[in-house]
Amino acid sequence: MTEEIEKRPLLSVLGPGLVTGAADDDPSGVGTYSQVGAQFGYGLAWTMLFGYPLLAAIQEVCARIGAVTGKGIAQNLRQHYPRALLQVVVVLLLVANVINLGADLGAMAESLGLLLPGPQMAYVVGFGVISVLIEVLVPYKNYARVLKWTTLSLFAYVGVVFVSHVPLAEAARGVLIPSFTFDKPHAMALVAIFGTTISPYLFFWQAGQEVEEQHRRHVKPLMVSPRNAGPELKRIRTDTMVGMAFSHITALFIVVATAATLHAHGITHIETAGQAAQALRPIAGNLAFGLFALGIIGTGLLAVPILAGSAAYAVSETFGWVEGLERKPREAKAFYGVIAVATLGGIALNLLGIDPMKALYWAAAVNGLLAPPLMVVTMLIARNPKVMGEMTISNWLAFGGWLSTAVMGLVAAVFLLS
Repeated sequence: MTEEIEKRPLLSVLGPGLVTGAADDDPSGVGTYSQVGAQFGYGLAWTMLFGYPLLAAIQEVCARIGAVTGKGIAQNLRQHYPRALLQVVVVLLLVANVINLGADLGAMAESLGLLLPGPQMAYVVGFGVISVLIEVLVPYKNYARVLKWTTLSLFAYVGVVFVSHVPLAEAARGVLIPSFTFDKPHAMALVAIFGTTISPYLFFWQAGQEVEEQHRRHVKPLMVSPRNAGPELKRIRTDTMVGMAFSHITALFIVVATAATLHAHGITHIETAGQAAQALRPIAGNLAFGLFALGIIGTGLLAVPILAGSAAYAVSETFGWVEGLERKPREAKAFYGVIAVATLGGIALNLLGIDPMKALYWAAAVNGLLAPPLMVVTMLIARNPKVMGEMTISNWLAFGGWLSTAVMGLVAAVFLLS
């Protein structure tokens, strides 16, 4: 078994980490990165390199918790920490996820409307229904494969850069040489970047997916089967490092593309990802516009099921319900019910006509306030021998996780003060 794991090709090793990283660049994230590039040019591009090890560290911690214990974040919280803490975390996660779902579905509908004019509300409902049906009806083995290949939609943003005229020296300076002005616009941009990048729903999803992978492959949690721990932890690290690199490289390409086009032509205010795509058309041409719009739709089809799925993992683990995408609908009715209800909540936000920018603001606020305490508890779980047995995380990974937690705590403080 150990030899088989070590000899697996890279593509088969990539899974939960790759999909989680790609989902981080959801339509609301695309809108944030587009605004940063339009407003500040290449000035904050360095944050993509700075944020990469922070996100990779905390996501690896979450993946290890799932793989070692065979349980998700919420279930470990329920068993080892005060129930009141779990309830607060899950309620805040649900609120943030539903708002994020609404914003993402709205952005997808807006982008499709740019390519194929039609009733936007019908597009919102259509995308929501399609996402739920695929997540509920497609067997997990096939669904996981679909999610993995959907990550290719992020290459649309790489294409935008190649069809734009990017001053390489200026872009390289922005990426490699940190610069920051201590004023409110820069502070809020920094909050938006890290609030969008390090999001609580990613923690629950990747831990849950590691548990799903164990069920799919019919293997035991690592604390029960420690002889496979070495190769499995190596796989998790490779998967997470590649996935988070994919996420940050894509975000960097979005910042560079919008800086080279929108910012360079004096367009410094973008409210949605769809507006960014539309603004690109007269500057970079129809190809860049089309790639950008298709990228929004593709990343949305990846992110919407993950937002709903992470909520379902958290709620099901809180109440001890049968959970898992490998389960048939009749075996996990409540789990799939949460997926449907969360997605319907996102659809409802659009039907109510709630302003998408206000929705994103509140989603960022809830995520930004939820992330630091959740990260603290996650780190405590990962270092707790009563939970992890002899497989508590290493000192180096703990350092990376605590550093990431401290940065998000600082981001939350800046947000509250601003």
